[in-house]
Amino acid sequence: MKKNLSIFVYILIIISLFSSTLGAYAETQPFDIDAKSALLMDAGTGRILYEKNANERLAPASITKIMTMLLVMEAIEDGKITLNDKVVVSEKASRMGGTQLYLEPGEVRTVEELMKGVAIRSANDATVALGEHIAGTDELFVQQMNDRAKELGMKNTKFKNTNGLDAEGHLTTAHDVALMSRELLKHKEIHRWLTTWMDTVVVGRKKSEQSLVNTNRLIKTYKGANGIKTGYTSTSKHCLAASATRGNSTFISVIMAAPSSSVRFNGAAKLLDYGFANYSTVKIARKHDVIGNVKLNKGKKIQLEAVAKDDLNVLVKKGQEESVKQEVILPLSINAPISKGGKMGEIVATLDGKEVGKVDIISREDVPKASMMDILGRMFSRMMGK
Repeated sequence: MKKNLSIFVYILIIISLFSSTLGAYAETQPFDIDAKSALLMDAGTGRILYEKNANERLAPASITKIMTMLLVMEAIEDGKITLNDKVVVSEKASRMGGTQLYLEPGEVRTVEELMKGVAIRSANDATVALGEHIAGTDELFVQQMNDRAKELGMKNTKFKNTNGLDAEGHLTTAHDVALMSRELLKHKEIHRWLTTWMDTVVVGRKKSEQSLVNTNRLIKTYKGANGIKTGYTSTSKHCLAASATRGNSTFISVIMAAPSSSVRFNGAAKLLDYGFANYSTVKIARKHDVIGNVKLNKGKKIQLEAVAKDDLNVLVKKGQEESVKQEVILPLSINAPISKGGKMGEIVATLDGKEVGKVDIISREDVPKASMMDILGRMFSRMMGK
């Protein structure tokens, strides 16, 4: 009798644990996605709204090129290269194989033409040519990709090449893909290519015109779609990082190792639909928005514009938008000198009295301390009624 009772107790414990596991899964997973790994992220806050095996390391195929494009955009922003730079196509770049522009060794193309090929057609040869142009060699550019991945907190990623062709140890996760996608979308210029459905580019010694059709069909079929990248190899299966914007909200969905192309697109759309149906973004401040003017004591200037250091967005459930409040904490005056980017205050966002986000308010420019001549000049101006 005692033995039977013990067995009965063990069964109850197992059932209880199993039920609680199922309950937790149902709470965090409102539906299933037909792929090995999937994730939905809010681009404004980085908040994860859905995940399935999001940290499982998988072969990414051409969604690798998201990092390639990010480094190109950052190099342009930093003034290291321009869209008009002439890029000489190397022998290595020309023989990449797979999806390509059919570039020939020694031909010269601009950065803009190559970016078109990468973003729209997912051209492997154009990807390698851009990497070599920025870093000098393909290998050095791959190292830059891995360094940037670490900076973005992509803890489970290791890049072995720039284009995503199958390679031993070339792995990432749905979560890491979302992180680099979010960073790429911050560059406004990239949207010009990510949202292009069809274009052309002239390549080769014979100046043949290549028709480019975007590999991401959501650009044409999904409302608000604005990126990002597809991928496929026999190892990785069908992958996709997709994004869409409606109103103030932008969501990023990632699908990895889906069984077919249509399944990945349907899965990505399902995730985006879930985001737009259930959540809303309240935009509190935009990067570099002027928040106010602060009086400068003993400064070269009398007052200084205070600006938001970064975007401040708050993601809420639909219907909670009016419950979001903001408080601007900014002194009436500060003492000079102050450096450009120096913190002057902060904006705090709250939801039902609880802090849900904040951003620093910073100085727009450097302002040195006033010299004796500056002070005397002001005194003279006041005396003269100026």
